[in-house]
Amino acid sequence: MAKRDDSMPKHIGIIMDGNGRWAKAKGLPRKYGHKQGAKTFRKISEYCSEIGIECLTVYAFSTENWSRPQEEIDSIMQLLNDYLDEAFSKKNKNKGYRTKFIGDISRLDKNLQEKIKRIETETAQYNKFTLNVALNYGGRDEIVQALRKISEKISNGELSASEIDENIVSSNLYTSGQPDPDLIIRPSGEKRTSNFLVWQSAYSEYVFMNVLWPDFTTKHLDEAIEEYKTRNRRYGGI
Repeated sequence: MAKRDDSMPKHIGIIMDGNGRWAKAKGLPRKYGHKQGAKTFRKISEYCSEIGIECLTVYAFSTENWSRPQEEIDSIMQLLNDYLDEAFSKKNKNKGYRTKFIGDISRLDKNLQEKIKRIETETAQYNKFTLNVALNYGGRDEIVQALRKISEKISNGELSASEIDENIVSSNLYTSGQPDPDLIIRPSGEKRTSNFLVWQSAYSEYVFMNVLWPDFTTKHLDEAIEEYKTRNRRYGGI
């Protein structure tokens, strides 16, 4: 087995942005952009696993996305259903992905919630590659949920306020037990973090790329990783 390249990021986050603009530029309804974006997501997640990335977190649907037109929301949820059905297939079970869904799934359709819980249970034993799908996710909301968990533990006598530190907060986040993202990529030309992994990205390296997500390729990912490798990560030191 080949030794892992230590210069590679262990955990990559991707803000999958630009589906709607991609469709608009082609004179198509926005749902076609999301469909093409889903194909890109499958391709990039497979490639990350192949090149030795340990964790990939993709921003699929934010807590703010509910304000979009209902038709667009429905098309995104249908694509998610299709992805889960494909993930349950025998062909994809053999890939050995651990799949987690981070975010508040309680607002989702009951059938979709059941599929999510099932795939998380069925893939829990895999440890080569973890795929986090951020769904109905917001970074600030995640911190609020973590604080509620911590407060409940204090109320139950499981924890004292003086014991709260960064490790306690991290262990109550959706990504508990995973390394923080080394690299976060945002395609589409936008240059903002959009409430993505607010706590975890404190020392992440960001790469912004002027390509819409449906057009994002493995070459673009390689370019972002090469840019990451040039960064001097000092973590506040010299």
